[in-house]
Amino acid sequence: MLMKVLEFFKNLPPKKCSQCGKTIDEQHECYGNTCSDCLGAAYRH
Repeated sequence: MLMKVLEFFKNLPPKKCSQCGKTIDEQHECYGNTCSDCLGAAYRH
């Protein structure tokens, strides 16, 4: 059973920004759907 859950998250497609469509480099299960560029964030990784 645990392997099925892990496979689900492993096989999720890359998350895309809802504003510009750029791939977001973060965890797929995160709630945010806007990249830092579109948010205007001053802090960059």
